[in-house]
Amino acid sequence: MRVLGELRTGTGALPAAARRAVRTTFAACTGFYLFLYGLGLPVSATYALFGAVSLAGLSRIPGTGRQRAAVMVRLLPVACVLVILGTFLAVRTWSAVLGMAVIGFCVAFSAAAGPRPAGAAAGLQLLYILPSFPPYAPHTLDERLGGTLTGLLLLILAEAWVLPDPRVPTYAERAAGSVAEAARCAAALERPPYVLTGSASDRARMAAEALRSSRVPEAERPAGPGLRERALAHTGLAARTLLSRLRNLPAPPPGREPRRAGLDLLGAVRESATGSSTLLRDGRRPVANSTELLRLRARNSRTPAELPESRRRQAALLEVADAAVALRAAAEIAVEGRGAHPQGDAAERFWYVRQNTVQLWWHRIAAHTGPRSVHFQNAVRIALALAVARTVAGLDSLPHGFWAMLAVISLTRTTAVQTRGTVRTALIGTSLGALAAGTVLALTGGETLVYAIVLPLLMLFTFTIGPVRGVGWAQALFTLVVAVVFAQLSSVTWQLAEVRFLDVTIGSAIGIVCGILAWPRGAHDELGRAVAGLLRACADDVESTAAVVTAPRGHAQVPDAEHRVRITLVMAESAYAQYQSETQRPAGRGPDWQATVMTGHHVLWGAGRVLGSADGKPLARSEAAQLGDYAARVAAGLRRAAVAADAPHKSVDGNDDGTRDGIRDRTGDGTGDGTRDRIGPGGTTGTPGSPGAAGPGMPELPGSAEAAPPDAGLLYFATTAWLDSLTADLRTIESGRAAAAPHGPG
Repeated sequence: MRVLGELRTGTGALPAAARRAVRTTFAACTGFYLFLYGLGLPVSATYALFGAVSLAGLSRIPGTGRQRAAVMVRLLPVACVLVILGTFLAVRTWSAVLGMAVIGFCVAFSAAAGPRPAGAAAGLQLLYILPSFPPYAPHTLDERLGGTLTGLLLLILAEAWVLPDPRVPTYAERAAGSVAEAARCAAALERPPYVLTGSASDRARMAAEALRSSRVPEAERPAGPGLRERALAHTGLAARTLLSRLRNLPAPPPGREPRRAGLDLLGAVRESATGSSTLLRDGRRPVANSTELLRLRARNSRTPAELPESRRRQAALLEVADAAVALRAAAEIAVEGRGAHPQGDAAERFWYVRQNTVQLWWHRIAAHTGPRSVHFQNAVRIALALAVARTVAGLDSLPHGFWAMLAVISLTRTTAVQTRGTVRTALIGTSLGALAAGTVLALTGGETLVYAIVLPLLMLFTFTIGPVRGVGWAQALFTLVVAVVFAQLSSVTWQLAEVRFLDVTIGSAIGIVCGILAWPRGAHDELGRAVAGLLRACADDVESTAAVVTAPRGHAQVPDAEHRVRITLVMAESAYAQYQSETQRPAGRGPDWQATVMTGHHVLWGAGRVLGSADGKPLARSEAAQLGDYAARVAAGLRRAAVAADAPHKSVDGNDDGTRDGIRDRTGDGTGDGTRDRIGPGGTTGTPGSPGAAGPGMPELPGSAEAAPPDAGLLYFATTAWLDSLTADLRTIESGRAAAAPHGPG
């Protein structure tokens, strides 16, 4: 009973694999036995079994059973079209090869749409490969389609109703929990001592960590090209930003109560965050909108505080309010789609609101149409490998070329870093599987009843153990499964295993060559290049914005670096979405890529806010000098981070985080996003030691400067608060990268 309970409710790798194995075996064997032994239709039986196995065994569609069932329902027309095309294009070798190249590319490139299409791609390839091999038999198309549809429908029913997976929180629900924590932080900041306690800060840190991609199940990551997915991704960014700003809010001057206007603004932030949390969790628009928050933000920006310390807190509060406004707008778009009417400057921040669905898809496809896109690289190498394998098989070099195609799919869906180890393990597994299959066939002979009894038990074991133990076990067991299947379809001997081993060896060689030629290394390196371009553009924008702020009256020019930041930010977000779509990423330390994307948004939003707060009065010479120096050091830090992101990485990482569980960064809390030590003009020093000095193994970061001038205006402090926030972002990026380094802090 305990084992059955674990099977029904367990969340580990083995219970999840066992549940999927039960569903796959039920669907595949039911259709196979129905057509083969009930109706005497071996063609339909073959397609029923491989139809179920393609989307359940070969594919890795993320999510719960019902989520996968929903994906499969949408894929039914695609599956039928692929079977039809494969059937008719098999008339000639050249047409089959051409179809293999074109369709192989299109199916593989569909991975750009997100994790679920990426996971289904390998199974869809199989549905085209199966009918594209001889014999050319268009008269059996009805049997092929009937078997395919039956197998897939049985699989859909099994995924939806047989041993349903435990429900996991959606990304919107995770974001709602984090935003609710932000509301509690804002409420705490309205009361003495007007800063967060250590325990409250820790809760805020954990709430922010819950939104990192490596902490979110693959199926729940908002990586698609649609309006709601993009807005949901920005909701997570805004929630992390708000939590970080609240954690770092400076305390009021010693012995003085905070300004009433600031407390009112915090109250509006609390109400807005509470409403955003309700909207994300329940899908119900709260009564209060952002009008009051926008009004109080505008009032605070017009009335500077008396003391410099109060003006510093006031500028930081405006940063908090800005994050809350962005959060509400993103949440409304994520929940309500085009029916949302966000207030404030959302039209500028969320450019995709003005785009229709076709345009958004075009943006995603265009972003990945080129040799720098890993989706494009993978699609090219898969198309080449399948076309070459089909050509070799069509020249009668392979007795059962279908298995060479399976080997190609198994290898080309990995990255080049994984391919070497995958090939070695797969060949060993195939050899052992072929040996076992030959032994079984030699001992059993033509006893079909034995094969019929063994098949479901063997499939259960194969699809339970294979995903857990790795590709070697999977190849060995699947070889044995296929041998048992074909032993029921026609008379076979032990030599079938020998033939399949030859086919897989040739297919593996083709997959290796095509993989190396297409330089596939996964999205990590391309993401590093895109992030480096974003950080360089951000550095230029910081310098140009500071130049406008510090220029004498009448000499300021509007910076033109903002356009490049927008372009590189879109490219970085596209690469990050691609990175999240990769289904086979080994766990390990890795940079906090999401924090880098957040930095790009902070540069854009903050620069606009700083320039909007300028009242035309020139800064004093000392103020301009301090801000110019601080901006130069922030820009230098961004450029150093760009160099680090663009450098070749010796290790393959799988996390977007700067840490693993139990790994502490230089701030001591594992996040790097909330140093209580603020650095910048008028602030306290950063890490212990020299001002702003980096710890061992970390690049030097901007440090503190002299105390703020006593008569400095709000523009000075608005710029300082913006640069402070970018400095905190830099610490997040650098601490994550230091944790990912071979000798980084552990």
